[in-house]
Amino acid sequence: MRHIISVLVENKFGVLSRVAGLFSGRGYNIESLSVGETIDPQISVMTIVTTGDDWIIEQITKQLNKLIDVIKVTDLTELDHVEREMILVKVAPRQEAKSEVLRIAEIFRGRVVDSSQTTYTIEITGDNKKIEAFIELMKPMGIKEFVRTGKVAIAREIAKKKTGG
Repeated sequence: MRHIISVLVENKFGVLSRVAGLFSGRGYNIESLSVGETIDPQISVMTIVTTGDDWIIEQITKQLNKLIDVIKVTDLTELDHVEREMILVKVAPRQEAKSEVLRIAEIFRGRVVDSSQTTYTIEITGDNKKIEAFIELMKPMGIKEFVRTGKVAIAREIAKKKTGG
């Protein structure tokens, strides 16, 4: 099963290497990895997408918690959360399909971030299903290449109940 693990770490040299080494040293695969600073520039958050059964994920979590620069490990998979990724798609449509490419991009709330006489580069942000659907619609239009970010995810806030009084 696919899991999204959020790891809060100290923003120090070598932390990323130690986390990646933990996975590779135990034969676990990282499907995607995204790292960025938090509000506090001394702390970063890593969003790691990996696969494994409950036992493997438990082992990964335990091993991550043992690393010195790790502050907190959260498996977001079972929590209510929001996840997104971004894709940049370079499309080289035939002349008669150019307006169709732009129309589809608009439907997906994408935006053209670069263009030339022969290509459009379109940015789409969303969940995995949205990204995959856009790719499928662009394939017949002439995808030259694309690049994807890894997932980023954050837990939703739990609404506090109001008490009567």
